[in-house]
Amino acid sequence: MIIGITGGIGSGKSTIAKQLREMGYMVYDTDSEAKRLIVEDTHIRQQIEQLFGSEVYKDGIYQTALVAQRVFADHSLLAKLNAIVHPAVKADIMNRVARLASQESQIGNQKNLFFIECAILYQAGFDTLCDKVVAVTAPEEIRLARVMKRDGTTIEKVRARIHAQEAEKDVKRADIVINNDGQTPILTLCEEILQFIQ
Repeated sequence: MIIGITGGIGSGKSTIAKQLREMGYMVYDTDSEAKRLIVEDTHIRQQIEQLFGSEVYKDGIYQTALVAQRVFADHSLLAKLNAIVHPAVKADIMNRVARLASQESQIGNQKNLFFIECAILYQAGFDTLCDKVVAVTAPEEIRLARVMKRDGTTIEKVRARIHAQEAEKDVKRADIVINNDGQTPILTLCEEILQFIQ
């Protein structure tokens, strides 16, 4: 069973994902895996070089700042970049699920849940892979405080990022909504998710 975990910036979805990992569940972090594929996958590298030029990989290192600058100036480039990366991530997820299913059948593991952590689950089309979707929410003042502390940035910048995301629409589409209010223990929230799934 594949479960998507989504939520806006500062909602605490990564903290929930980390706890689920500690409980022995497989959690696929689309953000870090996309970064890995951008560097390791030769086919993706070639396509990105065609899009941005050879300087996008300086000494083999992906130039994130350069790409961010270019896509900010030309939003059509972001759509083209996503059209390269998202299908590759989707394929990687399915490969991982297939490998996990094979291993579990061999060792008799009963933890047949696979979680996908993704801020843009619906926008990337990864929701189509999921049997259920969990949306993590939190009051805005808590989200602001979390991101300011984590990123060392201003309240205005964080507020702008929160309002630019489509997290509220995602909440309405999810199968279960978890309110990470900063008071309820993360373990309790994870148990609530597992109980819902079961």
